[in-house]
Amino acid sequence: MSQKPVMTVLEAGGLHAWLMCDRPASRKQAALGRAYGAWRTFARNRLAMVGLSIVVTLVLVAVFANQLAPFHPLEGDLRTTRLLPPSSVNWFGTDDQGRDILSRLIHGSRITLFVVGLVAVLAAPIGLLVGTVAGYAGGWVDALLMRITDIFLAFPRLILALAFVAALGPGIENAVIAIAVTSWPAYARLARAETLTIRQTDYIAAVQLIGASPWRIVFRHIMPLCVSSVIVRVTLDMAGIILTAAGLGFLGLGAQPPSPEWGAMIANGRQYVLDQWWVAAAPGAAIFLISLAFNLLGDGLRDALDPKGVK
Repeated sequence: MSQKPVMTVLEAGGLHAWLMCDRPASRKQAALGRAYGAWRTFARNRLAMVGLSIVVTLVLVAVFANQLAPFHPLEGDLRTTRLLPPSSVNWFGTDDQGRDILSRLIHGSRITLFVVGLVAVLAAPIGLLVGTVAGYAGGWVDALLMRITDIFLAFPRLILALAFVAALGPGIENAVIAIAVTSWPAYARLARAETLTIRQTDYIAAVQLIGASPWRIVFRHIMPLCVSSVIVRVTLDMAGIILTAAGLGFLGLGAQPPSPEWGAMIANGRQYVLDQWWVAAAPGAAIFLISLAFNLLGDGLRDALDPKGVK
């Protein structure tokens, strides 16, 4: 009896059916299916898509800042272009040094992305490592790591960042280090809570039975399960990171003049806020818009990466 050729799921129902198959044939198909389901959930959230669009626009503006900026961000004419109101030439007006505010905002987006990106790269892995190790090890290791975490959480983030920057000295690099040092405890707490639940599962018990070492269990089996929650928390914290960086810049402890950092631009325009309001209003609006976008994006990711919500 001749055997009929077996039609694959992809041929039978298309790519959508292959990705949403209840019985994936490989790990690759399962991973792609989860990612596709998360994207469908995320795309149904209109506010999250708005946030994603704004963040993508910010990235593109930062990448092509030299091509998009109509004027040099650090050069101006005190005699002819000082404190000009918004116009068709200078869309957002000029500052007290005659520099185009729009050009400075465009180049300042690079500093904003530098801060949030570097803080996320530094703080999230530290918090994830501390939290998973504490949650899985338990005992005195858990107590020691969590008491250290509690010490950092006992101080308001901005106050602690101010203390670190005051010790390290003003500058954007020191500001990033200070913000990262004050940001990791929240991720450690979250990762520990996730680990306490995961380590009691049959899945981890089976890995222990086959002889996997504790470090292998933490790095290969527990950390990947905690990553999605940490990513959501990092995205939601981006607004706070931007505000903290702007606060340090406003106080003169972050990026130093004439760098077009948004917080420093607000500090520069505070003495003109009543008459030449646009000097401080433009960077303030940029901070508000980007912070709102990250919050909307984080809300969408929280819904999309929730295993119970992905459909």
